[in-house]
Amino acid sequence: MNIVCVGGGPAGLYFALLARKRHPEHTVVVVERNRPDDTFGWGVVFSDQTLGHLAQADEPSARDILQSFNHWDDIDVHFKGRTVTSGGHGFCGIARKRLLNILQERCRALGVELVFEQDVRDEAELARRYRADLVVACDGVNSAIRQRHAAVFQPETEPRLCRFVWLGTRKRFDAFTFAFEETEHGWFQAHAYQYDGETSTFIVETLESTWRAAGLESMDQPEALAFCERLFARHLDGQALMANAAHLRGSAMWIRFPRLACRNWVHRLELDGRRVPLVLMGDAAHTAHFSIGSGTKLALEDAIELAQALDGGGLAGGRLDHALARYQDLRMVEVLKLQSAARNSMEWFENVARYTAMEAEQFAYSLLTRSQRLSHENLRLRDPDYVAGFERWFAGRAALQAGVPAPEGPVPPMFTPYKVRGVLLKNRVVVSPMAQYSAEDGTVGDYHLAHLGARAMGGAALVMAEMTCVSADARITPGCPGLYTPAHTAAWKRIVDFVHGATDACIGVQLGHAGAKGSTRAAWDGIDLPLDQGNWPLVAASSQQYIEGVSQTARAATLDDLERVKQDFVRATEAAAEAGFDWLELHCAHGYLLSSFISPLTNMRGDEYGGSLENRCRYPLEVFAAVRAAWPQDRPISVRVSAHDWVEGGVTPADAVEIARLFKAAGADMIDCSSGQVSKLEKPVFGRMFQTPFSDRIRNEAGIPTIAVGAIHEADHVNSIIAAGRADLCAVARPHLANPAWTLLEAARIGYTGAAWPRQYRAGKLQLERNLERERALQAASAGLSPQQVAARLLEG
Repeated sequence: MNIVCVGGGPAGLYFALLARKRHPEHTVVVVERNRPDDTFGWGVVFSDQTLGHLAQADEPSARDILQSFNHWDDIDVHFKGRTVTSGGHGFCGIARKRLLNILQERCRALGVELVFEQDVRDEAELARRYRADLVVACDGVNSAIRQRHAAVFQPETEPRLCRFVWLGTRKRFDAFTFAFEETEHGWFQAHAYQYDGETSTFIVETLESTWRAAGLESMDQPEALAFCERLFARHLDGQALMANAAHLRGSAMWIRFPRLACRNWVHRLELDGRRVPLVLMGDAAHTAHFSIGSGTKLALEDAIELAQALDGGGLAGGRLDHALARYQDLRMVEVLKLQSAARNSMEWFENVARYTAMEAEQFAYSLLTRSQRLSHENLRLRDPDYVAGFERWFAGRAALQAGVPAPEGPVPPMFTPYKVRGVLLKNRVVVSPMAQYSAEDGTVGDYHLAHLGARAMGGAALVMAEMTCVSADARITPGCPGLYTPAHTAAWKRIVDFVHGATDACIGVQLGHAGAKGSTRAAWDGIDLPLDQGNWPLVAASSQQYIEGVSQTARAATLDDLERVKQDFVRATEAAAEAGFDWLELHCAHGYLLSSFISPLTNMRGDEYGGSLENRCRYPLEVFAAVRAAWPQDRPISVRVSAHDWVEGGVTPADAVEIARLFKAAGADMIDCSSGQVSKLEKPVFGRMFQTPFSDRIRNEAGIPTIAVGAIHEADHVNSIIAAGRADLCAVARPHLANPAWTLLEAARIGYTGAAWPRQYRAGKLQLERNLERERALQAASAGLSPQQVAARLLEG
C-alpha cells in the first residue's frame, strides 16, 4: 500500500512508524506544513497507563520517550492559602518538541519519508502525486481537510466558556500542580507540570467573562505575562512566565477550547476512476479538554488502532473499507468515553466558583474526582494515606454537624451520620421510593411490611415508602398506596412501628398526586397504559395526554380543584405524622400533578399559575407551604424535582437551580434530584451516576442539601458523591430490589467492619467479611501485568 499522512504531529508520525514497522512493504509518507523543529505548546502529559500502551505498540520509541520524561506521582492543589497533596497518580511530562523529534527519528529509521514545509491545499492532487491507496488526515483541530469535506465528516464544534493560554516557566514543579487565585473579577486557575530538567508548562485559565473584566482582551503579550506573574507570584518563586509565539496578543493569545466531534471519520476521494479512502485521526477527528491530559493520548491511541485495523492487509475484496469501518467504530466508542470524562472535567473548571465555599480538603477531593473516572477506591489504591486522612477529616466534620462524638479512626463517607432538623441518620444511604403496585384500595399490607421492613434491617439510614397518594383519584394505578382514610393511616402505622421497634433506620413517606399519569395499569401489565375499565377522571396543570393518542386525557385543573387537592395534601400530611413517619417528601417530579405545573411542556395556563418559572412554581409552593405548616417542625421535608426534562423547551438544569432556590426559601430541607418522565419525547443521556451532576449543581449553587439518585449502584459511587460534596445523601433504588441488605453487603465489600447489623444476623456479618476478604486477596494474587508495570520494567531495563 501507498499511504500518505497529512500532518506531522504525534498522530501522523506515530501511525506512520507503526504502519511501516508492521508492514515494511508499505510506502508511507508524512507531509507537514511546518519545519521539523517547529512546535506549539510546551509539554505533553501521559499517564503511566498510556506509556504502557506505547511500550506494547513500539518498544524502541517508547524507551526513548520514557527516558526523556519527567515522572511524578503527586498532585498538589493550592487553594485559599492551603496545599492539599495526593499521591500515586503516575504521570509523565515530556517536551512536545522532544516527543516529535523522537517520533521523527524512529520514522526515518523505519524508512518513512518525511516531507516538511509543504502546505496541502488539495489532498486529491497529493494522493495522485504519491499514487496513494490511503490518505490519513491528521492535520490538527483546525484541519483544512476536515473543513473541505465537512458535509461528509459532519463535524460538531462547541466553543467552551473559558479562555486559556499555554505558557512556560523555569520554575520546576515537583508535582502536577493546580493553583487557584481569586481576583475582584473572578477566579483564575493554573495547571502546571514539569516536563524536562529545567522547564514547566504553565496553563492559565479563566471564564471568558472574567478574562474580559480583567482587561486581558486588550493587553499585549508582555502585559498579559506580567498580569499572570503577579497573580500567581506565590507559586512561581520569582520565575518569569514565557510565551512561545511572541507575535500573539489579546484574543489571539488566549484560546477558547473547541470541543470537537465528527459523526463520520471516513470519506472516499474520487481519483481518475479510483476511490481512495480518506480517514481522520487525532485532533482532526476529535478533541478532549486538556485538564485530563487527553489530546495527545487520544491521537496516539488512534494511530495504534488504525495500524492494527490495517493488519488484515491489502485492498482486495473490500478489506480496506472493512478495516477503516472497524477503526472508526472501535475508536468512536473509546473517544466518546474519554470525551464524556473530559467534559465533566472541563465543566468543573468552568464552574470553579461553584465549589469555592468548600474547605480546602473537600475542594481538592472534588477536583480530583471531577471527571468521574477517578473514584474513592481508585484514590485509596493510589494513596491510602491521603484517603485515610481525608476520611478522618470528613468524619470529624460530619460528627460535628450531627452533634455526635467524632470517631477515633477513618470512616468511609457513606457511613458518616447526617442530621436534618430533629432526625439523625446513621449513614448517607437512602432506600429510594419504588412503586410496588401491591396495595388494595390504597391500603398497604403484609407485602409492604416485609418489603420495607427487610430494607430497614439492611443497613440503610432512611427507607422511603413509594409514592403515597393523597386521594383515590390521585393514584397512578389501583395498586398504589394512599393516605386518605383512617384505615390507611393504621396500616402505615403498623409498618412504621415495626421499623422503629426492630431496626435503627428511619422511615419516610413520599406524598404525591399522579395528575395526567393516573388511572393506569401496573407496570408489569403495560407501563403508563390506561386501564381497560374502572378509570377515574384526571386533572393536570393544563389539558393533556401523557402518551398522545393513547393516554386518558386530563382536564385543566380549576381553582376549586387546586384548593381541594391542596387540602388533600394537608390531610395526608397529618395522617403521615399520626402514623409516625420520620421524614416527608413532596413529589414534584416525573410529570405528576405538581410537576405538571413546573414544566413549560405541560403548563400552558394563562392565569397566575402559568407563564414564568416563578408563576409555574406558585401552586407547588402553595402546596408545600400548607404541608410544611401541617408537618411537625422537628421533622424534615424534602422535595423531589425533575432537574432536566430532556426535551427542548422543557426544564433545564439551570432552571432546576432556580426551582431549588424557591423551595429553599419556602422552608424545604433538601432537594431530591431526579430528572425526566415529564414527556414521552424525552431523550435522556444515561450512564452511571448520570443524574448526580444535577445534584452537584443544585447543592453548590442554590446552597441547599441534596439527595443524588440514578444509576448509583456501589459503595464507591456513594463514597465519591458524598465526599466530593455532590450530594448529602444518596438514594439507591434497583440494587435494593435485588438485595435488601445492599448497604451491609457494600460495607463488607469495601472492607468496612463498622456497619451495625441486626443482632440476629451478626453471625452472617463475620462470615461475609471473611469471604470477601478472601476474594480480594485472590484477585490481588491473580492480577496480571498491567500497562503501568510494562512501562516500569522498560524504565528499569
